[in-house]
Amino acid sequence: MKNVKLFILRNCPFCVQALNWQQKLLEENPDYREITIEIIDESEDPEFADSYNYYYVPTYYVDEKKLHEGAATIKKIDAVLRAAL
Repeated sequence: MKNVKLFILRNCPFCVQALNWQQKLLEENPDYREITIEIIDESEDPEFADSYNYYYVPTYYVDEKKLHEGAATIKKIDAVLRAAL
């Protein structure tokens, strides 16, 4: 299983939607619950966030490879989680 990093801003509506869809997918797919997802709020840890190459949030990395950046759909988040399995 691969590690997932999710960079967000708590007040970003696209991030809130991504978190809601992610939770829905975790509830619907028991295999996804085994994935370790580290959620990083870039406003709380700007130095760490700045060490990654992205501009828009939400941004998903799977094992240090950027798989999604910017406004997400449930299908895109599902693809990220599948890639982490």
